[in-house]
Amino acid sequence: LDTASLVEIRRWNRQRVIDGVTTNPSILYAAGFHDLKQAACQIAAEIPGMPLSVEVTSDEPEEMIRQGREYAGWAPHIVVKVPVLNSRGEPCLEAIHELESREIAVNCTAILSFGQAMLAAKAGASYLSIFAGRIADEGHDPAPVIAGVRQWLDAWNQRAQIIVGSIRQPYDVQQAALAGAHVVTVPPPLLAKLADHKYSRATAAEFLDHARRSEAARANVEKEVER
Repeated sequence: LDTASLVEIRRWNRQRVIDGVTTNPSILYAAGFHDLKQAACQIAAEIPGMPLSVEVTSDEPEEMIRQGREYAGWAPHIVVKVPVLNSRGEPCLEAIHELESREIAVNCTAILSFGQAMLAAKAGASYLSIFAGRIADEGHDPAPVIAGVRQWLDAWNQRAQIIVGSIRQPYDVQQAALAGAHVVTVPPPLLAKLADHKYSRATAAEFLDHARRSEAARANVEKEVER
């Protein structure tokens, strides 16, 4: 689930369809969280044993590493999100490798190409977050990128898993899953749309109506018998 809303996390966790939560500074800000540690600890408590991605907030490798080590101490299942490039366009592979060498799982985020995914996996990242929506924004089809990365991971026996994010519509989930993603991160409104279909609702209503009519008919028969 791609959110920091505790209400939505509880809602969908009750449905037993989520396997973890991803966040970023924008998501946390939108949810009203201004204390990163407090937010991470509260969310982690809602999903014990499931991975929770929390993103570093620095351009400097040394500070990324320091933050990552700190985040990992907040809960045993926190995954540290590190961008594949910082805002200056410099690779963050060093920070990824250092954190993974300390047995801290890293989710390398903001990946938009096969080459970036390949390098992040070689640096040791546990997860490769491919931003499908942003690839599409540039006029490209994200499916071949996802499929190519999956094919390469399998061929080279790489342990990294593909996370597809930047989901914009329900169809994106299908496309990502069929292209070979291990994980798809979905915002709550789109997860609700993925579950919904007007004919499913209409069918359920029809069955319920007939069940109620049958119950009423049975009750009438019983009354006639009593008479």
